[in-house]
Amino acid sequence: MLVNKKDINFKEELSASKLYKTSVNNVRKYCTPLSIKDFQEKKYRASRYLKKGTVICTKDIYEDKNNKVLFNFGAIQIEKPGKIIFENDEYIKIKRSDGKVEKIYKDGRIE
Repeated sequence: MLVNKKDINFKEELSASKLYKTSVNNVRKYCTPLSIKDFQEKKYRASRYLKKGTVICTKDIYEDKNNKVLFNFGAIQIEKPGKIIFENDEYIKIKRSDGKVEKIYKDGRIE
């Protein structure tokens, strides 16, 4: 079973270096433990705060998806976290991870 070496904050990225393998006598019945192989293949983030020494279960983590938008304004490139909602010739609307909608004009203005 995998256990974390230190406290892991909410939405913090998990990696194999932050975990270690150990044997545990009992685990909650609704906990499905993960292996180190899972963390080497995909990127995961914590879905809640995890104290040091907690067994890592599938419900405690979620797969980290690449939700970044790259804006290319000629010589300047801006990368923002979020996903595109709407795009036309004048502007692009993106939804940020905190739920707010941001409108970015193609000439670089932000509203």
